[in-house]
Amino acid sequence: MSRRRHPDNAIEDALTYAESRGWRIACAGPRAHCWGRMYCPTPDPDCRCGEFCITSIWSTPRAPVRHARQIRRVVDGCTGTGVDDWHGVDEDSAPGSEDRHDADAKEA
Repeated sequence: MSRRRHPDNAIEDALTYAESRGWRIACAGPRAHCWGRMYCPTPDPDCRCGEFCITSIWSTPRAPVRHARQIRRVVDGCTGTGVDDWHGVDEDSAPGSEDRHDADAKEA
């Protein structure tokens, strides 16, 4: 089933990204306050305590690029999608791991 496009390109790209990860996008009605909602593919109570399994998509946010980043962050942080944040990269070679190793060395 196809949905209508979001008017902002950055948010539309983030919604396409979410759909590729299995999230369902439901557009709201003509009198709704938000543009639509985004639903987790596996509503699991253990997934972030069920907190982010439903996310609102705003039609005209003050900062559209920031809202698009927020959408991607929710999708990437969801434990129910089964997608690793680092896409197969082990923890030691993930970005920022040098900082953790430096901190460990200073403590020792």
